Amino acid sequence: MLDTYGRKYVDKYFDSTSEILLRLKLTPTQVTAAALVLGLCAGLSYYFGNSLLSIALLWISGYLDAVDGAMARKSKTVTKKGTLLDIFFDRVVELAFIVIFALKHEDSVFALLCLTCTIVMSMSVFLTSGMLIENKGKKSFHYQAGLMERTEGFIMFTLMILLNRYMQQMVYLYAALIAFTVFQRLRESIKVLEGENE
Repeated sequence: MLDTYGRKYVDKYFDSTSEILLRLKLTPTQVTAAALVLGLCAGLSYYFGNSLLSIALLWISGYLDAVDGAMARKSKTVTKKGTLLDIFFDRVVELAFIVIFALKHEDSVFALLCLTCTIVMSMSVFLTSGMLIENKGKKSFHYQAGLMERTEGFIMFTLMILLNRYMQQMVYLYAALIAFTVFQRLRESIKVLEGENE
């Protein structure tokens, strides 16, 4: 939701950072890879007990994950490979955190499994609708809005890190919010696709 409706308020920061990185001769793919590395380091930082560093690295990773797309659009180097890597690396970071949370909080393993299932379902609807529905936005495929998008995920991971004594409850809450998003996106996609066939 924040990615869709709040993006206009922060785009100028992504654009200015993208200009700086392009002047430094960095490519969007390199920044995508840097976001991945920082995201994985964020997870490792939490595992080794440094919660504040974990949160800082997580948000820097997320910021770069938005900047790489701005760089690609600004330099007119948007590619299918870049889109693939961007989406894939996002999931790698999410799954790395889930595995690390499971290692640190053994009583929350089932809740984390439920969370993983909801993420799989959400991404299945998101990516399939992106393939089937005509793209009318500036992204490289149809982007379907939902209650829980990337920024909300970062907020939830941050809360899970800060309130880790309530890890199980936080994970179930996150899974429930994603489950709502699954049905929200599925209903909207079916409505659009049925409209195309009329």
